[in-house]
Amino acid sequence: MAEAYIVDAVRSPVGRRGGGLSGVHPADLGAHVLTALMERTGVDPGAVEDVVFGCVDAIGPQAGDIARTCWLAAGLPEHVPGVTVDRQCGSSQQAVHFAAQAVLSGTSDLVVAGGVQNMSQIPIGSAMTAAAPLGFTDGPFAGSRGWTARYGDVEVSQFAGAEQIAREWDLSREDMEAFAYRSHQRAIAAIDGGLFTKETAPLEGVSDDEGPRRDTTLEKMASLKTLMDGGRLTAAVSSQISDGAAALLIASERAVREHGLTPRARVHHLSARGEDPIRMLSAPIPATEHALRKTGMTIDQIDAVEINEAFASVVLAWLKDTGADPARVNPHGGAIALGHPLGATGARLMTTLLHHLERTGGRYGLQTMCEGGGQANVTIIERL
Repeated sequence: MAEAYIVDAVRSPVGRRGGGLSGVHPADLGAHVLTALMERTGVDPGAVEDVVFGCVDAIGPQAGDIARTCWLAAGLPEHVPGVTVDRQCGSSQQAVHFAAQAVLSGTSDLVVAGGVQNMSQIPIGSAMTAAAPLGFTDGPFAGSRGWTARYGDVEVSQFAGAEQIAREWDLSREDMEAFAYRSHQRAIAAIDGGLFTKETAPLEGVSDDEGPRRDTTLEKMASLKTLMDGGRLTAAVSSQISDGAAALLIASERAVREHGLTPRARVHHLSARGEDPIRMLSAPIPATEHALRKTGMTIDQIDAVEINEAFASVVLAWLKDTGADPARVNPHGGAIALGHPLGATGARLMTTLLHHLERTGGRYGLQTMCEGGGQANVTIIERL
C-alpha cells in the first residue's frame, strides 16, 4: 500500500496586523519558508514535482498564482510548477491533502505543500469586494437565482455563524472568554518555554509569534462590546488578523529511499465534509465523526488535536459533541492567541501538531478547521 510521508515542516512566526511581517511582500513571505524547508531537508529542489499553496483573497500581491511566485522568488528551479488552492480558511490544509493525494496515487513522489497570507496588506474579504468597480457590489452570493432559491437572502457571515453556534450549543460569553484566556496562557507558556523554536524560521527580526497578549485578563475581556447587538461574541473570543506562511515536504516511499530522507510522520487519513453554509463554522463536528468512522478510530486514540480557533464557539461546540479531552486540544493555544493568517493557518497547524507529537511521544494527531461555505478538512497523522 502506498504511503505519503511528512519529511519536514516549517513556518514563519505569525505576525500581528501591522506588526513585524506586515511590510513583507507575500511572495517573499512564502519564499522564506520554502527556502527554510529546502535547507532543512537537504533535498534537491529540482526533484520537487509541484508546489501546492493555500491563499485566500488572491488579489494584488497575492494574485497570479502565489504558489508559483513564492517558489520563483525563493530563487528555486524554474521547471518546478506551482498551484494555488482556495478552500477558504482550510486552504493550506487542503494543499497538504492534494500533495498527499498526488503521492498516494503514484503520480508524484515529492511535493511541497503550504500556504501564505499577508492580511495586513490585503484585508480579509478583499476578493469578495474587488469586483465592485465592475458592478458587483453585493458579494458573491447576491444575484444567483439558484443560491437565493435555496438559501434566500439571509446573511452569509462568519460572525453570524459563530453567534448561531453559541446559541445552538448554549455557550455563554463567560465560557468563551475563559477558553480565549486559556488560549493566550497556553501560547505564552509555549513561547516562553521555547516550544515553537524548532518549527519556526525567524524573519525580519521577528522570531516569536506576535499575537499572544500577556496583559489580557478575564476582566478586560468582559469589558468589550459584543460584535453584534444582543450577541455573545467579542473580539476577544475571535481569531486575530495576521500575517504568516508555512510549508511541508510530502514524499513517497520511493522519494524517501532515493533522496535519503528521514520521514517524521505518515498521513494516516485525509478527508473533507460540508454542511450548512449559513451556520458555516460547525462542519468540523460531522467531519471529525466521518474521519473517525472511516478509520475505525475513537477520539480517545488521538493524542493531540489542532482545531482552528476561528472563534471560541467553534472549538467549544466541537468539544461538546466529540467528548475530546480539552487538555489534548490546542495544547499550545490557537488562533485566538497566535493569529489566523487565513491561507497559511492549515499548514501552520500541521507544523505545530507534528512538532508537538515528537516532543510528547504521541502517536496520532488530528487536525481540523472550519471553512467558508460550511466545510471542514480533517487530517490524521501518525508520528514515526
